[in-house]
Amino acid sequence: MDTLSLADPHTVPTKYWHELPDGRIQCDICPRNCRLHEGQRGLCFVRGRIDNQVVLASYGRSSGFCVDPVEKKPLNHFLPGTAVLSFGTAGCNLACRFCQNWDISKSREIDTLSSAASPEALAVEAERLGCRSVAFTYNDPVIFMEYAMDVADACHARGIKAIAVSAGYMNAAPREEFYRHIDAANIDLKAFTDSFYQKITFAKLPMVLETLEYLRGTDVWFEVTTLLIPGHNDAPDEIAQECDWFAEHLGPDVPLHFTAFHPDFKMRDVPPTPPETLRMARRIARERGLRYVYTGNVHDPGGGTTQCPGCGAGVVVRDWYDIQRYELTGSGRCVHCGHQVSGVYDGAVGTWGRRRMPVQMYRA
Repeated sequence: MDTLSLADPHTVPTKYWHELPDGRIQCDICPRNCRLHEGQRGLCFVRGRIDNQVVLASYGRSSGFCVDPVEKKPLNHFLPGTAVLSFGTAGCNLACRFCQNWDISKSREIDTLSSAASPEALAVEAERLGCRSVAFTYNDPVIFMEYAMDVADACHARGIKAIAVSAGYMNAAPREEFYRHIDAANIDLKAFTDSFYQKITFAKLPMVLETLEYLRGTDVWFEVTTLLIPGHNDAPDEIAQECDWFAEHLGPDVPLHFTAFHPDFKMRDVPPTPPETLRMARRIARERGLRYVYTGNVHDPGGGTTQCPGCGAGVVVRDWYDIQRYELTGSGRCVHCGHQVSGVYDGAVGTWGRRRMPVQMYRA
């Protein structure tokens, strides 16, 4: 592991920290509140203390770039069918035992960050590739928020939207600043028990729920994903409790995605999620009045279809990430009954499909 140095052009000062009476400095970006001695890094790995301040050591560096369908984030109600330029950095402020991007999020090697791009270069590339948005994903943008916000601003100058894929584990002040730069988000709600969060992710559930309630009061379009892990967070009672909270605190129109687990990282002994578990979760959610509930990581056309709350018609029919049928107007109204389907729509549906296209960035 390399040492922190302000001489590194990818290392920049940050502002969310404060000094402690014992001489340590506390990072205030997330509820971990890492307390650091000189030269020490936080749990996330990319934020650390040097010259008596907390710095970000991954500004302008990425673990790779790829063009995806926006539905893969997953966002089913945000510019459907369009392409998004996705990228991440290294490290994470959670320690999920089931992490499915563990080679990136758990990396402790700066060599993982093999690609580089300034915010302006990234915006230019997104425009060249015809992407309607960029997504901060693969690892959590909370930990590289300074870079993410600058990329978002550069993209906005070119009419390109910014998407955050996050676990929502963030303190209030940086959260408010960060989401002023973000157009859409998908928040991972890992489970609905604090014991799961503490034992499996080494985090705390209430802080994530606070982020969700915060987003409900903003202009950020957001959707929520829960990865169902057999024997850990897939009990019908827990799913029902999550859906009841969801309906009461977020309302019926925020989309909820239940996705399938596959064995990975430190939970290779747990079997994949049966498709019936996802369908069961979807039934429970719909019974509790949630209007837009989806299944993911399995082939389930019914679980990928958007139904009009007004007339019940399948207005967006998907096969994996391919849109097979689209029956919404340019503003998102059902062509059959005129009901407004919640989301962000801007003209005709996109035609990117299910392609995944790796991108080489040559401009630093």
